[in-house]
Amino acid sequence: MSKEKERDFRYDHQLLDKVIHARIRFAALAYLHAVDQASFVEIRDQIMATDGNLSVHMRKLESAGYISCDKEFQARKPQTNYSITPLGRQALMTYRGHLDSFLGDEVQLQPV
Repeated sequence: MSKEKERDFRYDHQLLDKVIHARIRFAALAYLHAVDQASFVEIRDQIMATDGNLSVHMRKLESAGYISCDKEFQARKPQTNYSITPLGRQALMTYRGHLDSFLGDEVQLQPV
């Protein structure tokens, strides 16, 4: 098979996890990967999302089994805490590996 027609699986977009690929879901999962557990408010503030937007994305991550949600009351106020699950951590690392394969070793990203 010639080089022109040879398929390079490093660029197969179907390998990217659709659940993680949305910007807010990716940022929230990456943040939880870094801290293990955080409140809704903390995640919202760290990734600069709105309440409504974040809540929709957190439900999608929870439905996929990538995060767990624990609701409790503190001083009579509801508080929602999230944790990354082992499945979520593995999915994020797999996603990262696919991104790395897209970029290759020789690419160095510069800050915008």
